[in-house]
Amino acid sequence: MKFVNEQPAVDLTYSDVFLVPRRSDITSRLEVDLAPHDGTPATIPLVASNMNSVTGPRLAAVLARRGGLGILPQDMPLQDLDAAIREVKAQPVAWDTPLVLSPAASVADALRLLPPTAGHGIVVAEGSFVDGGMRIDAAGVRGIVPATRLGVALPDAQLGDLVHSGTPALAAEDITDARAAFDVITETGADLVTVVDHGHLVGTLSARSALRSTLYSPSLDADGRLAVGAAVGINGDVAAKARALAAAGVDVLVIDTAHGHQEGMLRALSAVAALNLGIPLVAGNIVTADGVHDLVNAGASILKVGVGPGAMCTTRMMTAVGRPQFSAVLETAEAARSLGAHVWADGGVRYPRDVALALAAGAASVMIGSWFAGTIEAPGQLQTDAEGRIYKESWGMASTKAVQARFGRLDAYDRARKELFAEGISSSKIYLDPLRPGLEDLLDMITSGVRSSFTYAGAASVSQFHDRALVGRQSAAGYEEGKALPVSW
Repeated sequence: MKFVNEQPAVDLTYSDVFLVPRRSDITSRLEVDLAPHDGTPATIPLVASNMNSVTGPRLAAVLARRGGLGILPQDMPLQDLDAAIREVKAQPVAWDTPLVLSPAASVADALRLLPPTAGHGIVVAEGSFVDGGMRIDAAGVRGIVPATRLGVALPDAQLGDLVHSGTPALAAEDITDARAAFDVITETGADLVTVVDHGHLVGTLSARSALRSTLYSPSLDADGRLAVGAAVGINGDVAAKARALAAAGVDVLVIDTAHGHQEGMLRALSAVAALNLGIPLVAGNIVTADGVHDLVNAGASILKVGVGPGAMCTTRMMTAVGRPQFSAVLETAEAARSLGAHVWADGGVRYPRDVALALAAGAASVMIGSWFAGTIEAPGQLQTDAEGRIYKESWGMASTKAVQARFGRLDAYDRARKELFAEGISSSKIYLDPLRPGLEDLLDMITSGVRSSFTYAGAASVSQFHDRALVGRQSAAGYEEGKALPVSW
């Protein structure tokens, strides 16, 4: 990456800078390879943050299916982390995980899982469950209730009374070509079809899902299963936790604490690195080249960069500690590159442009938190405010709510002491975008914007983008100039 003029003497964040177009021979956005090549199985440079309100097994599976990587949070008990990893590994790769409810479930039950949005639906099924509940006997499938039907039905109506009889079903062995599947689904006029394999329901598929499978490559482990990461803290027997997560099949391990450049991190990281687990070790958070050198020397291959830029974080206002994110990524990425390591830019992204700028600064991937928290697939139930707007609750990982959950086993006195030092927002409503309510909708928007950024720079890969990106500094007025005018103008 180069600056148009000499490098500024002050630290910069994403809104302070812009990308300058360069001569390019890239003729199509589809020529661009977004794979981060950072030692992880990811094929797009997007990572879901290890926050309780962001990444659960449902979101992690959907993200991996489209090439990203979800990091399960360290606040989950070890047995729950083990179960979540195995749940992701059990999900289908070629089609979508079905949302299944019984015929007796109500519309209100369904709306806590799914908004009334086209292209989605609830599979209504009864009968025997097999494989630990992951697959259902196809004979017990009554059909599908399209999500759009949920928006016009009474809340107490039973799904069994609303199910669309004669829901089309595709045999898994017949889905060999995404274009053919797209055509078949389109011809049926159905929002969603079921996928059946040897007499069992194994998934669902929409025309949009079939189309997406031609644009994304999934993140897979060596056995062809969806990839997933998990985080651990730096306290307790970190090595034992890491060993247990590796045994469960985790593909990337994140060792995480708010201040990553500290002795506790170095001890924990060294202990895990000594296990030689054969999976990438991510450590952070840091914002300096010195932090990069110390953590890489302790065993990290990827550094998590960012202190204070997250939407749920109050660290900078509480402590004055942190660093503008663009400059933090720029310095740490250069240091990591010299050591054969990589950087994940963690936090501060609100638009696709911010993701592109993080990659331009040298990040291999970009971690996203609150942006993903406001999606159908994020943990927690959908809720509706007094104005009828749909939202999910989100909170910071250093907030009072997170501290209470993390230290719930302590006695009241010790827990209260911990709460005195909490930072971050404990409760925030993250509203679903009506145009992009699902995670995949956001992925489409982000990756299309980033692909375009690459073509403007004349780059066909992330590494080429690192080299060819030309960045300029702008005023606040310049940033505002780049925003679209309101429709009512």
